[in-house]
Amino acid sequence: MFARTFIFLLVVATITIVAAFNTDVISASPSDSNQQADANAKPPFRFAIAGLTHDHVTGLMRDIPHRKDFTLVGIAEPNAKLAAKYVARYHLPPSIIYTDLDKMLDETKPQAVVAYTSTFDHLQVVQACAAHHIDVMMEKPLAVSVEHAAAMAKAAKKAGIRVLVNYSTTWEPVNTLMRDIIEQNTIGEIRKIIFYKGHSGPKEIGCSPEFLNWLTDPKLNGGGALFDFGCYGANLTTWFLNNQKPLSVTAVTRQTKPDIYTKVDDDATVILTYPKTQVIIMASWSWPYGRDNIEIYGTAGSIQTIDNKTAILRIDGKPEQKITANAIESPYSDSLTYLAAVVNGGIKPQELASLENNMTVTEILCAARRSAQSQSTIQLR
Repeated sequence: MFARTFIFLLVVATITIVAAFNTDVISASPSDSNQQADANAKPPFRFAIAGLTHDHVTGLMRDIPHRKDFTLVGIAEPNAKLAAKYVARYHLPPSIIYTDLDKMLDETKPQAVVAYTSTFDHLQVVQACAAHHIDVMMEKPLAVSVEHAAAMAKAAKKAGIRVLVNYSTTWEPVNTLMRDIIEQNTIGEIRKIIFYKGHSGPKEIGCSPEFLNWLTDPKLNGGGALFDFGCYGANLTTWFLNNQKPLSVTAVTRQTKPDIYTKVDDDATVILTYPKTQVIIMASWSWPYGRDNIEIYGTAGSIQTIDNKTAILRIDGKPEQKITANAIESPYSDSLTYLAAVVNGGIKPQELASLENNMTVTEILCAARRSAQSQSTIQLR
């Protein structure tokens, strides 16, 4: 009798232990862990698009489906036909399309706006975003005039918003490598910087009619190749030379294809003079192929880019070296990640994207335009 009682108690105890063990396994199941992780995860960054007439927006559209950390909440585009084309091409919900920017900002309440309008319309976008206290990043360049740039800076300061400018070159590792070479004095004091930038022409490479419409309009673009590609060299030079402004600007612009580009220049050469450095920017829609190269010459050597990751370093008396740039770490690796980090307060605006840098870029471009028109050198200080 005692033996049977003992066996019964032992079985009950074993069942109790197994049940308790199973209960622990269930409470720590993968599904519960995932639910907890989801609860702790940050919600996607909410952003909106102002304008679709800048073809660079296509790169963003291709990227969005792969970015689970971002949510596109609205698009403001007054051209209904153009908006419909993007809805169909990228399978967008029609409900996010607005014809009015203010209404879109009111109803969708994005954390930031990215602008893909004409350069002339950047001012309107900034003023609308300022009224709603929303940060904005636009495609390069900042403005068509010094007056527009000043008005943007005034609106941004009053509203306490960030105004940023996106250049594709900002996210290219080789440009950070070039800056490091300069900062480390590897090639000595910088004496000459030469930029080759552009392609065979916006019409020739197949830009959309909506993009061509304003890109070839001097009012809406500020110029032709001068503003379209000259801004890259001005932006990087200002960064390379620690925000110095040039002493003078001399520019020559041409229409090598006047039958295609009837209103604007398609080729521009700009010379910037600094106390110890000369910068030559060759911006063109007349290259036989795409150009994106930089040469920097110092008192002890030189560095020349090969592509967006590699460069040739030459030091006097030593064999040349091919060097590869380190990958740019997040959040400085792409425009959307960077924008979210700035808005969320994680980082300060990066110099290449900053309003301060691009105010100088605008001053340089506008001085170059005046120089070409007057066939004279423009003194800036």
